[in-house]
Amino acid sequence: MSGHSKWATIKHKKAATDARRGKIFTKLIRELTIAARVGGGDPNTNPRLRTAIAAAKGENMPNDNIERAIQRGTGQLEGETLDEVMFEGYGPGGVGVLIQVVTSNRNRIVSEIRHVMSKNGGNMAESGAVGWMFHRKGDIVVPKELADEDKMMGIVLDAGAEDLRDDGSSWEVLTPPEAMEKVRDALVSAGIKPSGAEVAWVPQNYVKLSGAQAQQMLRMVEALEDHDDVQQVYANFDIDEKEIQAAVAG
Repeated sequence: MSGHSKWATIKHKKAATDARRGKIFTKLIRELTIAARVGGGDPNTNPRLRTAIAAAKGENMPNDNIERAIQRGTGQLEGETLDEVMFEGYGPGGVGVLIQVVTSNRNRIVSEIRHVMSKNGGNMAESGAVGWMFHRKGDIVVPKELADEDKMMGIVLDAGAEDLRDDGSSWEVLTPPEAMEKVRDALVSAGIKPSGAEVAWVPQNYVKLSGAQAQQMLRMVEALEDHDDVQQVYANFDIDEKEIQAAVAG
């Protein structure tokens, strides 16, 4: 089971406040800008940009906002200079953590991420210390009520998926990165709308946490995700869904 996808799925169901939506828009705009800067402004030839546009539209971001973010990435509009950085570290119980950051101030963000982790029972690590624990995969999450296992298996395997996992209240579909869009589109064509789809860092193995360590780990992830410069947090924890729901409700 993927602790990260359980956490993301349950949080997605939680009603977003206006402030939370503002944070989501900020992160989506930064991803659009970075994707366009790295791979160009044409979504037809830039898979990362296509995924970013789909995510932005999924949150009902106005098309003008999307276009401006892309134009900042390609240099057609002026904007702040952004760096993309991946930090590595450990959480409670030795959980491996990857933190994807987009920032205009690399020196500031290092000290801030270190503070958040140490405050919640974790610590930063050297580059490469944790990254080997994860694979780059397409990661698609589908609410279980939308399809049973047989239907999901038939659709996703035919479209190029590698694995279908039972993740509590959701199905988690893993694909090669280049097949993620094809598998997502196959699901949508079958009337099954994923609650999330991204090319992500997926753990190879998981660390089971419970009780105080589980709550501390979830507080760390939430604190990191709430930071304006943090785009994504990936971690190889496995926590029972009831404990995650209790943390979200709290």
